[in-house]
Amino acid sequence: MKVYFAYYPEGKKKALTMSYDDGQIHDRRLVEIFNKYGIKATFHLNAGILDTPGFLTSTEIKDLFQGHEISAHSLTHPFLTRVPGEVVVHEILEDRKRLEALAGYPVRGMSYPFGDYSEELAKTISYLGIEYSRTVYSHGSFRLPDNFLIWHPTCHHDDKLLERCREFQKPAPWDQMRLFYVWGHSFEFERNNNWELIEEFCKMASDDESVWYATNIEIVDYINALRNLKFSVDRKMVYNPSAIAVWIGVDGEAVKIEAGELLIL
Repeated sequence: MKVYFAYYPEGKKKALTMSYDDGQIHDRRLVEIFNKYGIKATFHLNAGILDTPGFLTSTEIKDLFQGHEISAHSLTHPFLTRVPGEVVVHEILEDRKRLEALAGYPVRGMSYPFGDYSEELAKTISYLGIEYSRTVYSHGSFRLPDNFLIWHPTCHHDDKLLERCREFQKPAPWDQMRLFYVWGHSFEFERNNNWELIEEFCKMASDDESVWYATNIEIVDYINALRNLKFSVDRKMVYNPSAIAVWIGVDGEAVKIEAGELLIL
C-alpha cells in the first residue's frame, strides 16, 4: 500500500494564497477585487500605525477583512533584527493584542517588517504565539516551506505574475501539493498605476475547481494537521488527532480522514 501526502482539502492538488502588508487605504480596493473573484488573502497589519493618514482605521478592519485573515506585522514596523529583544517582544505581543481585540480571534501569523529576519528572530517569535512568518525572498516555485516561521513566497505581484499563473495551472503529472504564494503591498498598484494587473490575475486564477483558495493560516493549519497524522507501523491504520479533516493519497486515490477519526486503510 502506497500512502503519501498529496492533497489539499476536497482532494485538490493546488492551493493559492495572497499576502499583503502594511494596511494602507488601498487595501480597500484590493479586498474588493479579491472578493469579486473569490480569492482569499492575508493582511499583515501594524496596529500602532492604523488610524494615521493613509492607513486604515482600526474600526473598519474587522468588516473589511471578513473572509480573509488579519495577521501581525509588528506594532510600529521596525527592523526587528536591529532592536533589543525586549522591543521585539513588545512589538509582536502588543501588535497581536490590539489586532485580536479588533479582529475577534487569535492572531497567529505575521510577516517580517522590511523582510528583515534571522534564525534567532524566527525562534523568538515562536515563543510569542506566532506560528508562521513570511519573508520577502521569493523562490519562484510552488513548493511548501520546510519551516513556516521562515516562509519564502513564490513571487511578488510585479514579478512575472501572469506568466507564473499560467505555469501554476499546468502542473507536471508528478507534482504534488503545489502552492502559489503571492505577496506585495496594495499601495504599489496605486503607485505604479497597474491595478489591471491584479484584476487580470484574479480573473485568470479564479473559479478553478482544482485549486484551494486559502489564507496563510489556513495553509499552516492544514499542513500541520496533515504532518501530525498518526500511522500504524504497517500503515494500515491512521489517526487524525486534529480538529480538521485532511486528505491523503492511498494507492493513487484521495482518501479523507475526518477530525478525530481512526481510519482503517
